Order: sequence, then C-alpha cells, then structure tokens
Amino acid sequence: MLMATFWFALMNVMVKELTHLPTMELVFFRCGIASVIGFAALKNTKESWIGSNRKLLLLRGFFGTAGLYTYFITVQHLPLGTAVAIQYLSPIFTAIIAIYILKERVLPYQWVFFAVSFAGVLLIKGVDTRISWPLLGIGISSSIFSALAYNMIRTLKAKEHPLVVVLHFQIFGAITGLIFTLFNWKMPIGIDWVYLLLLGAFTQLGQVNLTRAFHSENAAKVSIIQYSGIIYALIFGWFIYGETHGWFEVAGIILVISGVLLNILFSSKIVKEKVN
Repeated sequence: MLMATFWFALMNVMVKELTHLPTMELVFFRCGIASVIGFAALKNTKESWIGSNRKLLLLRGFFGTAGLYTYFITVQHLPLGTAVAIQYLSPIFTAIIAIYILKERVLPYQWVFFAVSFAGVLLIKGVDTRISWPLLGIGISSSIFSALAYNMIRTLKAKEHPLVVVLHFQIFGAITGLIFTLFNWKMPIGIDWVYLLLLGAFTQLGQVNLTRAFHSENAAKVSIIQYSGIIYALIFGWFIYGETHGWFEVAGIILVISGVLLNILFSSKIVKEKVN
C-alpha cells in the first residue's frame, strides 16, 4: 500500500500538469494505456482476462471509474494537497461499508486511530476558500465510490488474479472514457503525450500494488495506510506548485502518521496474540 500511494502521487502530478485537457479524456488515456500494460502483464501469467466473477468485476470497474473521474476533477481544480486530503475520507467509508458487505469487524481502538488520522487530514486541509460546495461534494463522492471499489476488490480475494481485477477496471474506464471523449475531444500537444504515457504507467503500478494489498489484508487495516499519501502530495505540491505549509499543516501530518502507525502496531500485536 505504501508503494501504491507513491505511484498514485506521481499520477496526481501528471493529472495536475494536464489540467487544460478534459477530465474524461484523461480517464480514457489513463485506463487505455494501463489496459495495454495490463494485458501484457497478464499474458505472462497465463491467466484468462475474462475472469469468472463478472458481476463483481463489472461493479469494481464501475465504482473505480466513477471514483477516478470525480477524483481527477478535484485534482485539476483544487490545490494538490487539498484534493488528496478530501479524497482521503475514503478509508473511513471503506471501513464502514466493509461492515455490511464483508461482515468485517472494526475494533473500538481502530475507530479512535481512524479519528486521529481523519483529524489530521482536516487540520491539513484547513479553511480553504477555493473549495466550493460543488467541488467538495464531488470530492466526497469520489471517496464513497473508491470505498465501494475497495470492498469489491476485497470480495474478489482468492476468486480472481489481482491482474484480472485491475484489468477489468482499466477496460471499463477506457471504454467509458472513449465514449465521453468522442463528444469532447481536445488534441494533446507536445509534452502532453509524455505526461499521458506516464499517467497510464504510474497508475498501473499503483493499481497492482493496491489490489495486492487488499487481497492480502483486512480492508479497514489496509485502507488506513493510504493516509500516508498525503505526505507525498504535500511534498510534491510544495516543490512543484509552490504550495506552502504552516504549523497547522505540520501538526496535521504528525496526526496522520501517528494514527497510521498506531493502527499498524496495535493491529499487528492483536494478530500475533491470536496466533500465539
């Protein structure tokens, strides 16, 4: 998951650099390029790309594409750190939805750690007049769609190869993006093509690591680690886009890291005690 957040952070930079292109056009290129990479990677495993759980794969593709589109909108129109902070509500929704879909249990101390990290995200976000109510609604919608997609990934554990799960998401996104792009096409120019290629490559690496993470561990426990991505966003935002950070942002980072580390340490301790 730590590697996934790093690759997704680089993806965010590519999206930010392509703000002048329509959002759904980015979804098309991102998923189209990743689909090519996904087919190539899957060929080496000799797995069938069709899969056997088509309904769940379709739902994963739909929720993933909806979450990606709404997220790209916020990245294009808000400061990078702010967009990521809003999207990082998804682990909270992931844990809540997992209670009903996966019948997973969230222990009391986990809710406390979730609250600590969530408070850190809110502190980093702060009061930003550049965030309109429509954009905030889009950001929250992205979090909910992402949470539903993550639960679909978890449901498909041991049922489908990770690359098959990722590929179905890419195919769904590419087809959907193509349909919308046909009515709103804007020709990329020069360096745009390089950014689009990197957008597809970075997201494919991120998706593979994300899927493997959710196939390997409890959904709530894994999802909380995504909060570490805010650190990448703040660093890239600072160096590339000149986003400055005050003491409140620093305090927020400390809260996010504290919540993540405490959740990992205590969860690992509980697991070891049960095994022993």
